[in-house]
Amino acid sequence: MRNHSQGVPGVEIAGEFTHRTAVVFTDRLLLRRSLTHSSYLNEHPEALEDNERLEFLGDAVLDFLVGAWLYNQFPEMREGELTRLRSALVRTEQLAEFARQVELGSMMLLGKGEDENGGRQRDALLCATFEAVIGALYLDQGMQAVNNFIEPRLEEAVDQILVLNKEKDPKSILQEWAQAQGYGPPVYRLLTTMGPEHAKSFEVEVIIDGKACGRGVGNSKQAATKAAARAKLVSLGYE
Repeated sequence: MRNHSQGVPGVEIAGEFTHRTAVVFTDRLLLRRSLTHSSYLNEHPEALEDNERLEFLGDAVLDFLVGAWLYNQFPEMREGELTRLRSALVRTEQLAEFARQVELGSMMLLGKGEDENGGRQRDALLCATFEAVIGALYLDQGMQAVNNFIEPRLEEAVDQILVLNKEKDPKSILQEWAQAQGYGPPVYRLLTTMGPEHAKSFEVEVIIDGKACGRGVGNSKQAATKAAARAKLVSLGYE
């Protein structure tokens, strides 16, 4: 695998990118900038700009396109489930996987230290670079070009996400939702224990961001916490 951290003309990067993605950039310097990490800029003053502004733009473009794609792809799905799926599709690990699919890591322009410390394999850096490439593609060719590039990847990824989520219990799904909203993990509090010793039932309350938001009853504490999580998911439109 070639290492580009020492600098490669824009035409070579553009050719390699086209070979791996079938996308032809009109503005090769824009593509190069999208692959330029700040560590490279620090060591190569001739490079005019890193990819942080493009990353900002790409993040916004992805949020919109993924939301619109899910809205059209799943017309019967409720808002809570759409929100969860969008969060899963644009999370750091998933975008890093998209970057790996086109071997974006080997094309990134990194400073020597960042390169030697494994930057080409780091999820956060791969995710940021992928977002920057999306921002650059939007500026170069518009929203439809970005949609054509990202849609096949979304189709494959969403199928895997849906299959995996069927195997998850309500507590795991609720924790993912809470994290996506910027909250801490849900807290479960036992409210009451009812019934005789041989046939007890438990009532549990789930608390998110300091607010009680769901209750559940079960014949064990574990079953009651799952029921409480499920009650909150139902209120969010997940079930």
